[in-house]
Amino acid sequence: EFNQTVSVEPDGYITLREAGDLHVAGKSVPELREAITKAYAKILNEPVVTIVLKDFQKPHFIVGGQVGHPGKYELRATTTASEGVAIAGGLTERAKHSQVLLFRRISDDWSEVKELDLKRIYKGKWQEDIHLRPGDMLFVPQNKLSKVKPFLPNWSVGTYMGPGVF
Repeated sequence: EFNQTVSVEPDGYITLREAGDLHVAGKSVPELREAITKAYAKILNEPVVTIVLKDFQKPHFIVGGQVGHPGKYELRATTTASEGVAIAGGLTERAKHSQVLLFRRISDDWSEVKELDLKRIYKGKWQEDIHLRPGDMLFVPQNKLSKVKPFLPNWSVGTYMGPGVF
C-alpha cells in the first residue's frame, strides 16, 4: 500500500504518502534509501525500502547563436567545442567563428567565460580545442558584415546587371 512512483521536484523535494516532503537533491541512491527508511520508521515497523531510478537529468551542453540548430544536446562521450558546434548543425554564414564564447559554471553564482578561435582550431593552429563538460554553453556571435549587410545599398547587382549590358 505504500508503493509509489515519485518525481523529484525542481526544488529538490519529493512527497511521500503518509511521510510528507523529503529533500533528496544531491543524494545518492543509498543515502536516499536511508532517508526514506528514517521517514517511514515513524509510522512503520522496520520498513523495507527499494528504490528504482527510472530517469535522471542526463549530462548536456547548450549551443546558441549562429549555428544551424541551436539547442540543448546530450553529452554522451568526450566532445570538444568544435565537435559541439558541428553537432548543433555547424556554423552559419553569419557566424563570427573567431570569437566563440564558452560559458562554464564554476559555482552556483559564477561562470567562467573563455573566448575560442574556431577559425584557428579548424586550421590546426596553436589553440587547444577545449573538451566540453556537463552544463557548458557555447555561443557563436554574429559577424560584423551580417549586422550591417541589410543596410547596404544593392549597387553591386546593378553594376553587373544594368540595362546597358544586354
